[in-house]
Amino acid sequence: MLNESRRRAYMTAMQVVNWLPRTELPFAAPSRPELLAPLPAPVAELIVEAPAPASAAPAAPAVVARAPERPKVEVPRPSLASTRNQAVVEEAEPVAVKAPVVPPPRFALQLLRSGPCLLLVELATGEAFQSRDPSYLLLKDMLRAAGLPDSPQIIGEPVRWPLLLRGQLDQGPEAARDFVQGFVMARLEEEPCTCLWLIGLPSVRFAGEADAEAFNRELQVDGLGSAWALPGLELLMDEPQRKADVWQAMRRLMTRWKTVNE
Repeated sequence: MLNESRRRAYMTAMQVVNWLPRTELPFAAPSRPELLAPLPAPVAELIVEAPAPASAAPAAPAVVARAPERPKVEVPRPSLASTRNQAVVEEAEPVAVKAPVVPPPRFALQLLRSGPCLLLVELATGEAFQSRDPSYLLLKDMLRAAGLPDSPQIIGEPVRWPLLLRGQLDQGPEAARDFVQGFVMARLEEEPCTCLWLIGLPSVRFAGEADAEAFNRELQVDGLGSAWALPGLELLMDEPQRKADVWQAMRRLMTRWKTVNE
């Protein structure tokens, strides 16, 4: 049930100045008598006739008083030609389509060296390797099976992407690829390697410019040379059946670094 103040607020919002209810409203203020008085009928014309004079002079014309007319407001209507021209202009103007915003990729990579090989390894947790991490122990087993030193040297800090949480810097996939490849190229200039191991999908994607279909294959990457794409360490632990494919690919590529060690 509405009180008087809220009812008047609704009427004001609907631009209703004067209104009368059909029935008595509870909690309503008493009606004003002047609003209940009937409206006078509109007078269309008032004809005033002057009394005829006694002389034989011609009668004066009657004076007709007319109600004032409301001024007409002309609304300009668009012509057919202007409507067609506007439609042609709207069709000619190209509709700007905004490119979808691609969020920056998120990953962490660690570069290591074992003998003549460099290893770019995905850090699934984002943290550096610890000596007792299961993934690090698996990496040591893989290096022993490949005939390489099982205590790889950690090179620099992990590469974490995106670099900045805020700002206008481009941190999309292409920027991430350029940064990772530039980082590895700088290390190769300091000391070349015979084979670059790309372990994990982020390493394969942003250093080798490939995808998961390239796992267990050898890649030739401009500026990086020969690279070997491998599944991530966490993926190998979750799906042990993948280790057989890794071992078969390792046997084919083992001559690349064994001849250097000998």
